[in-house]
Amino acid sequence: MKTPYLTIVLTLTCLLGLGISARAQDASNIVVNVPFEFVAGGKTLPAGTYSVGCVFPETDSTLIISSHDKGEFLLPIGFDRASAGQAKLSFEHLGDTYFLREVQTPAGVYTIGTRRAMTKLAQMKDHGTVVFSGN
Repeated sequence: MKTPYLTIVLTLTCLLGLGISARAQDASNIVVNVPFEFVAGGKTLPAGTYSVGCVFPETDSTLIISSHDKGEFLLPIGFDRASAGQAKLSFEHLGDTYFLREVQTPAGVYTIGTRRAMTKLAQMKDHGTVVFSGN
């Protein structure tokens, strides 16, 4: 009687293990080092090394950006399947605040929207765009 349960548990464990390893090879996952504090998905994240990837790679609808102790879900406002070549993050610099604007992966380019109220708070007379590449 215990053998069928053991077989089922082992089978499920193997299937889940294969699913996890398949996600690790997903072309939309990138790792980047950001040398400054920035806003992503309405949350301020500190400088550091971040992993960015799709929550559900088959839909390209939700991203997660995370480090060893911080993370945030991102809802892109656009996705272009055209290959971006090199993986990188693009930021908009408003005042003294950096906002994540775009995530480029080998799978495509995700456009991230910034909340209007946060943008207004950070606006000052000079602004620009900064790009950092991943590995």
